Amino acid sequence: MKATHQYIERASGQVCDETLYADRLVRWMYHPLREYAPMMFNALTGPRVSSWLGTINYDLDRVSRASGQDAFLEKCGVDLSECLDDPATLNTPRKIFERKIRYWQCRPMENMVESVVSTADARLVVGSLVETDTLFLKDKFFSLVELLGSDKPAWLQRFDQGDFAVLRLTPDKYHFNHVPVSGEIRDIYELEGRYHACNPGAVVAEVTPYSKNRRLVTIIDTDVNGGSQVGLVAMIEVVALMIGDIHSCYSSNPQGYEPVIEQRIGVRLERGQPKSLFRPGSSTDVLLFEPGRIRFCPDLLENQQRQGISSRFSLGFGRPLVETDVPVRSTIALSRVATSARQGDV
Repeated sequence: MKATHQYIERASGQVCDETLYADRLVRWMYHPLREYAPMMFNALTGPRVSSWLGTINYDLDRVSRASGQDAFLEKCGVDLSECLDDPATLNTPRKIFERKIRYWQCRPMENMVESVVSTADARLVVGSLVETDTLFLKDKFFSLVELLGSDKPAWLQRFDQGDFAVLRLTPDKYHFNHVPVSGEIRDIYELEGRYHACNPGAVVAEVTPYSKNRRLVTIIDTDVNGGSQVGLVAMIEVVALMIGDIHSCYSSNPQGYEPVIEQRIGVRLERGQPKSLFRPGSSTDVLLFEPGRIRFCPDLLENQQRQGISSRFSLGFGRPLVETDVPVRSTIALSRVATSARQGDV
């Protein structure tokens, strides 16, 4: 699939072309290689090769300022003025992609507690697991059983027929994940898996990497005192090709990344705070919501169904499915109870 992949920038409404990194390699891997050389394909999506590719691409000091670091930063669209640390220290791709920013200033967040915010600077699509819903996208991006684990019947039952959001980070993005809601951790566990690419081409090739890749699952109960009141929320952090690690680094400090607090059952998480860091590359967050608990923001729904935009998801799934580029900590959904109360429905 060689078609241009476009998305909509949320703030401006502008339609943008995306540069899909290593697109030729991904198209080769997920079509002829997967079909005719399965052993080589499995090796390329395994942890050893993925780590090796990550080292070559992100750890070698081949983008020093003398060799064109400024051009590299400009191409990636990195705004150095956002950086918390001295930009002069960003002398490898890894350091660039693992940069910290002054999120409390440059990624402002609405004060409404009863809301869900974006976990990352990412490109987002939303969907439903209810067959009668116009957003029905079951099994397109993931298998629910695979995603949460077959040995988690309680969570599978709670999220069955629910809603979801897929937030896809690209290599140029700020790679810290932030907490989408306020609440307490009810469960947290890791599931082993492959290191598939999360390029749209790999997704529409029916690889469903989000539920096959290595991932960290965090179940957050928001129906607690001071919580976001949107029921249980599952946040699934998914590694990808050249991503070897999800570094846990939750901090409740509203203006910083320290001190780091261990994430375990019973720990309180605050909406919008740093939760983890993806080691560099492209990667994905998936959010799951219980049925009937949230309403996605209207602009995201309108963007997703826009006609005349060249999206590989639209081409691959045979229906309009356009991503919106959203900043981390921006509102993507509201509690149905809070929305109804404001509208006078309850």
